[in-house]
Amino acid sequence: MTRTPGIRIPDLNGKLAVVTGASDGIGSVIASRLAEAGAEVVMPVRSSAKGDAAADRIRREIPDAAVSTRALDLSSLDSVTALTGSLVSEGRPIHILINNAGVMTPPNRQLTKDGFELQFGTNHLGHFALTLGLLPLLRQGRARVTHQTSIAARSGGINWSDLNWENDYDGMKAYVQSKIAVGLFARELDARSRREGWGISSNLSHPGVSPTNLLAAQPALGRAREVGGRRVIRMLSRIGIAGTPASAALPALMAATDPDARGDEFYGPKRVMSGPPARRNLWAPLTAMDAARRVWDESERLIGAQIAGSLPL
Repeated sequence: MTRTPGIRIPDLNGKLAVVTGASDGIGSVIASRLAEAGAEVVMPVRSSAKGDAAADRIRREIPDAAVSTRALDLSSLDSVTALTGSLVSEGRPIHILINNAGVMTPPNRQLTKDGFELQFGTNHLGHFALTLGLLPLLRQGRARVTHQTSIAARSGGINWSDLNWENDYDGMKAYVQSKIAVGLFARELDARSRREGWGISSNLSHPGVSPTNLLAAQPALGRAREVGGRRVIRMLSRIGIAGTPASAALPALMAATDPDARGDEFYGPKRVMSGPPARRNLWAPLTAMDAARRVWDESERLIGAQIAGSLPL
């Protein structure tokens, strides 16, 4: 049992974990704690330089850590397919998948390489395709899949008539939609696994609020300087109202590793913004299973034949 402040992670020796968004921030903490508990951790990353630096940092902190990086751009279905194809060809069961990566509020509407609105395409559709592509390995490992949503998903909804925000783009509303879709997909994945006997469990978590790079200056997103709210978050983190990347990683770690955690459960900090991780009640936008089924069906339609061969029929 590995003692991480706030939770206890069981011995993960012999387990294979895949964590997206592990090159910095919350994802890097998650990968580090899993490696410390003995898991072999695969870190799919968009930037090889950032990924290699993060893996080296984990190895310095945990000398016997088994971590490696793979190339993954969640905004490209070709990239997702290449990664899933490579891992499936290796044939190693996956025991933990944490869909943690994301982008947030580009000031102007941007598209993925496949023509989807960037946040919906990256945060949800990219992870949808990744998870379905890995289903054979997840089933072999009787995996737990944890999906990282956001406190932005406490209210709002899915823009069903314009999922790609072609009209009246609103960066925050599009972000909210993407994170609600993440949560609804998590629930429908668990429901289908139970119904079809896939043997995996799917749950969701949210990290609260912490000073990560989501709101930092990101020229690739068209953001030349950090969002003003990030300075406020740093201040709130210093006085203990908001969390830190280390504390914000705990709900996902609990959801993914706690022996008592189950599928279709929701984990987050007790005070919403920060605090010890605990099981939480679902927020209203995440409660409707008819919406969860519709998200799955619409997502499958949007990404089409690229995932058809991955579905466990």
